[in-house]
Amino acid sequence: MPPTSLLSVEQVAEILKLHVRTIRNYVRSGALKATRVGKQYRIALADLEAFSGQPVESLDDRILAPGGRVEVSGVISVAGVTPALATRLTNTLMATAKGPPGRVEPLAISTAYEVEHDRLRILVAADLHTMRSVLALIDAVLERSAGAAAG
Repeated sequence: MPPTSLLSVEQVAEILKLHVRTIRNYVRSGALKATRVGKQYRIALADLEAFSGQPVESLDDRILAPGGRVEVSGVISVAGVTPALATRLTNTLMATAKGPPGRVEPLAISTAYEVEHDRLRILVAADLHTMRSVLALIDAVLERSAGAAAG
């Protein structure tokens, strides 16, 4: 976050884990320096750090809005895949996408095998945690296949 960034009272409350009213009271009493922009207060990052007595992480690194989540989508291209391996990987991924009943994390997977290029394209859309798990699963299936081919 650039040093000239201005934070809202709500953002400061989230960072300090205090109620919004408490932050407004600090501003009104002069304990926390703020600038009035229209009808709202804005607090400079440097002023918040001076008030708290410690460096403050940027909001982008520290918090998501309530109910916020990170969603990822991507195309994974796996070259040199035999039709049998493409089928095994696709079946494994589809079983994972179906998942246990009541799964709350959305996961969408689609695959396409290009016979002429021995390439499997995997399209995945998921939250960040699930995407990591899917990538680890793909890696494990490919490593197991490479180990079986070598042995």
